[in-house]
Amino acid sequence: MLLASTAAPALQAAGFIGTWDTDVPAGRSVLDLGAASVLAGNPGLVGKPLPLDVALGRIHPEDRERVFGTIQALHAVGGPVAIEFRILTGTGETRWILDQGLLAPDEAGRLHGCGAYIDITELYRRWASPREDNTTPTEHLDAAADHCIQAHTALERHGDTALRQLSGMLLLGIGRALAQRAS
Repeated sequence: MLLASTAAPALQAAGFIGTWDTDVPAGRSVLDLGAASVLAGNPGLVGKPLPLDVALGRIHPEDRERVFGTIQALHAVGGPVAIEFRILTGTGETRWILDQGLLAPDEAGRLHGCGAYIDITELYRRWASPREDNTTPTEHLDAAADHCIQAHTALERHGDTALRQLSGMLLLGIGRALAQRAS
């Protein structure tokens, strides 16, 4: 997704991949360029209504059943979307993705959703690898939270509702990771 904003570098540095827009009754999602390239594995699918198995074609085989089950349950009732899963890139690399958004009735009462994908692979790498700099995963998350709060505050001043929502989703994901580490 190309953002016509000064926030684009901050979102890209934070791992922002792209967005999805879902017509739940039709069972179709529309992806922007970033999401189509990374999640579906085909930038030529940008802007086209896709069935879920195509839109999420690169989900790791071990995560598919859980992710699709969660999505189907959300399609039945709506509500906030917050799902972490792995994908396999075209080169076979495993990446961790945070999918955050919301499914809610539109003006006509039909369930509709939108959200964003954020690459959180570095969080998992830091948890799994030894520290050469003597820092802990929580210290890295604390630093990420501080940077995201600064970006979110700047976006609030900027006034772009969509960008503010994306930075809020990233903050929510980081807060969730901090809460999991604390428990």
